[in-house]
Amino acid sequence: MLPLRVPILAMLVTLSLCQYYDYDYQPNPVMGPSSPNCNQECDCPFNFPSAMYCDSRKLKFVPIVPTGIKYLYLQNNLIEEIKAGVFDNVTDTLRWLILDNNQITNAKIAKGTIDKLSGLEKLFISFNNLTEPAIPPSKSLEELRIMNNKLSKFPSGLLTDKENLTSIHLQHNDLTSEAISGAFKGLKKLLSLDVSHNKLKKLPAGVPSSLVMLYADYNVIESIGAGYLNKLPLLQYLRVSHNKLVDSGIPAGVFNVTSLLELDLSFNKLQSIPEINEQLEQLYLQANEINKFDLSSFCKHVGPLNYSRLKHLRLDGNNVTHSSMPADAVNCLRQASDIMFE
Repeated sequence: MLPLRVPILAMLVTLSLCQYYDYDYQPNPVMGPSSPNCNQECDCPFNFPSAMYCDSRKLKFVPIVPTGIKYLYLQNNLIEEIKAGVFDNVTDTLRWLILDNNQITNAKIAKGTIDKLSGLEKLFISFNNLTEPAIPPSKSLEELRIMNNKLSKFPSGLLTDKENLTSIHLQHNDLTSEAISGAFKGLKKLLSLDVSHNKLKKLPAGVPSSLVMLYADYNVIESIGAGYLNKLPLLQYLRVSHNKLVDSGIPAGVFNVTSLLELDLSFNKLQSIPEINEQLEQLYLQANEINKFDLSSFCKHVGPLNYSRLKHLRLDGNNVTHSSMPADAVNCLRQASDIMFE
């Protein structure tokens, strides 16, 4: 397990810090005269002929995609409709479809378009007006981003055969816990799931045991199910900040799992520090209602080999101060380089 943490950490930090990364598959496609195999409204660089750049052109429709195009960039337009036939030349060869920042609705996505893209690996369709996901049949799909839409439904079974899907971003929608109750069944390689800024009352059900990162900030979650994290043996990063968590909604030991490295419970209504595992490295509890510093939350026993690996602890915005720490804290929290009370 330990050797995997460094590369996974680098990947997840990139995901969390950047909603969007550079869309270019190559770092420096040379824009100029397009290759012959290109729609006249777009650019297809000679040094990257399998990419078609149609972004930021005030397009209202998706242009017909010619044979040979694998990477299609349509972000930052005024697209309202995806007409039948536009993908007929690339149904099994298109790899990336970028449709962010448009005006697409479900009613204007014609049959035989997205639902026929059998080789798609990345679908980015954020900042549109979808009320339910538009999912391609591709079993090669690796990354799905449907952020900042109006999703209120996510029918069960849409992702069942997506065995290669590793990343799902659904933040800033209108999803409830009931709406996503069967959404993630069948996934086997999912590493990251972001459902922040929705209307969830509990952490999503049915997530696969492969999950490494789960973000559920800015919802209305009041409790964590007993044993929830025991079903996620690889989970390292859990964020449930800006919710409605209270002490009675935190079962004893629910966060005491060896896999967790980072736990964010800030901006909730907790009055005590929940029990954590000695392996946890980052704990964020700022802006709660905590009124006591219980060392047993961090260390059950203190000794040469028994101590917390916690490096950063935030308790600012609570009802505790540095003087609230017991004398033994220096031994228990010997690796903590940053403990914030104000």
